Amino acid sequence: MPRIQRIYLDNAATSWPKPDSVYDAVDQFQRRLGCAAGRGGYMDGVAADRMVEKTRSGVAQLIHAAHPHEVVFTLNATDALNMALFGILREGDHVITSVMEHNSILRPLAYLRDRRKIGVSYLPVAADGTLDLAALEQQMTERTRLIALSHASNVTGGVLPIGEVAEIARRRQVRLLVDAAQSVGHWPVDVQQWNADLVAFSGHKGPLGPLGTGVLYVKAELAEVVEPFRQGGTGTQSEIETQPSTLPQKYEAGNLNVPGIVGLGAGVRFILDEGLERIIQHGTELTQHLRDRLDRLASVTVIGPGAGSGHVPVLSFQVHDVPSQEVAAMLDAAAGIQVRAGLHCAPRMHEALGTRLAGGTVRASLGYFNTREHVDQLVDVLAAAFPG
Repeated sequence: MPRIQRIYLDNAATSWPKPDSVYDAVDQFQRRLGCAAGRGGYMDGVAADRMVEKTRSGVAQLIHAAHPHEVVFTLNATDALNMALFGILREGDHVITSVMEHNSILRPLAYLRDRRKIGVSYLPVAADGTLDLAALEQQMTERTRLIALSHASNVTGGVLPIGEVAEIARRRQVRLLVDAAQSVGHWPVDVQQWNADLVAFSGHKGPLGPLGTGVLYVKAELAEVVEPFRQGGTGTQSEIETQPSTLPQKYEAGNLNVPGIVGLGAGVRFILDEGLERIIQHGTELTQHLRDRLDRLASVTVIGPGAGSGHVPVLSFQVHDVPSQEVAAMLDAAAGIQVRAGLHCAPRMHEALGTRLAGGTVRASLGYFNTREHVDQLVDVLAAAFPG
C-alpha cells in the first residue's frame, strides 16, 4: 500500500490518483457483471458489451473521431504503436520519425529495419528540444510511406505542431501516425482536423483510466490497408476462418480488458464533464509555476522549450553535478515526492539534448489532482538539499 505521505509527480508514466468514478466503475463491473463482452447473448453479457461501446463512443468524442468504430481498444500505447507500425509498413518502405521518440516507436522501427529492410530517417531537434520541421520534406523519398511522430515529448513536454506535419503528409500523399500518449487528456486532439491516419495513446495516462488500457484510432479507410497484428476470436463472424475485415473487430482479437475499458469510460466521462479546457488551464498554470520556481534555483537547469511554447504538464530538469537517480531517491526519502529519473525510454532525445551521458534528467509530470502546494514542496526540498 502507498505511504500516507505521498506526492505523486509521475503522471507521464501513469496517472494517479484516478477520479473516484473510475474506481467505482471497475469495482462495480467486477462485482456485479464480471463477464466477457461481445460473447454471450444473456442479459449480463449484453450489458458488458454496451459498456464497452459506451466507452468507445466517449473516446471518439474526446478525440473527435468521425465514428466510434474507428476506436480500437489495445493493451496500452506501446501495443497500439506496434499494431500500427507492423500493420502498415511493408518490405522496402521508408518511414520518417524523429529523435524525440519513445522506444515504443524506436524499437519496433529498429526491428522492422532489420527484418523487413525498411528505411528509417530521424528528424533532428534543436538544443531546446523543439523539432526541426524544415528537415521533414528534405528527408522524403519516393519510398516514404509513413511519418510517425509524437504529439508531445515525454521528456520535455513540448508539443509538436502536428497540424503542420499533417499538411505536409497530405500534400506528399504519405500516411501519418501520431503517438499521442502524452497529449490525450492534457491537450486538444482532433484526429479529423489533423486528417491523421493512425493515432495511438494510453488509456491510463491523460484519459485517467486504469493500467492495461490503450487506444489505436484507425481512420475508416485505413482498415483496408493496415493488417491485423494478431488474429483470433472476436465473437462475430465465427463461421469464417479468417479475421473479420470490419472495424473495430479486425484489430480486437481475443477477450477485451472489459474492467479496464469500463474504468477508461469513467475517466473519459470525467474529462468531458469537467471540461478539457479547464484541465488544460490547470496543467499549464501548474507547469509554469514549477518552471518559474525552478528557474530561481542556481543549482537547477530546466531542460526543454521556453515559456510561451505549447506544453503538456511534463518538465525535466537537472541538478548540477548530481545524477538524476540520486535526486529522485532523495526526494522520495525526504518527503515522499515521486518523480521519474533517467532516460525516460527516449535515449535519442537525451542524446540530442546533451543529457544522455549524465544519465538523463529528473522529470516531474503533473496531473489534474496535483496542486501548487505539491509543486512548492518539490522545489522547497530541492532548494534545501541543493542550495547551489
